[in-house]
Amino acid sequence: MRQLSLNSVPIPLLRWVYRLIVVSLAALAALPFANASDTKHDALMESVHQFLYRETQALGNEVVINLRPPSPHLSACNNPDPFLTNPNEAPLGRVSVGVRCGTDSQQVRYLQAEIDVIGSYTIAAVNIERGRQITPDMLGEKTGNLGDLPSRAITQPDDIVGKVARQPIASGTTIQSHFIQAPLLVERGQRVKVIAEGDSFRVSREGEALNNGAMGEEVRVRFGSREVMSARVVERGTLMVDF
Repeated sequence: MRQLSLNSVPIPLLRWVYRLIVVSLAALAALPFANASDTKHDALMESVHQFLYRETQALGNEVVINLRPPSPHLSACNNPDPFLTNPNEAPLGRVSVGVRCGTDSQQVRYLQAEIDVIGSYTIAAVNIERGRQITPDMLGEKTGNLGDLPSRAITQPDDIVGKVARQPIASGTTIQSHFIQAPLLVERGQRVKVIAEGDSFRVSREGEALNNGAMGEEVRVRFGSREVMSARVVERGTLMVDF
């Protein structure tokens, strides 16, 4: 077999071989570090996955969670305690998850996740006019990726039935929270009864409502020409003063 001396190898080829050796050695040197980094964050990733899985079980039958791992430069998170940064919103689509670390939970990290849930959601089965109170027969059901729905979509019919349409809703439309409102139990200008009660007393007065109100909402009430106070709607035409 013919042997070549280095002197006979072209300079460009030598440079290419040198670069290949350097890159290969760098890759090999990085492997243990990458594996150690993955192991370092295993407990954190597993804890967040389980947390998101529990939070999404009631939303649908099929759940796909893609969790972005933390930076390999961060230290390990001991005793991870995940929580949703927006607890009032369903964990769908792009979600931010906070994680408290350590026994004192003073260190907090944030991870990003993409969550797809295949399940059923509510749509309008007919055209619903503005001002109409929604009944069960006006609603239908559809199946799809809940993560693709608008952020304010309402998926459960129980949260829609009995509400009043604030705007026309076309058949087949996903119903969003700002499309509907609770029915008014008090209207502006109406004579209302205001009740105040405590441990050993109960009194009531009549006044004039200065604004509309649904169940549980605050309404300002005027007594006479000057006295005005706020009270909470408890039933049609009746309000309660909270102490």
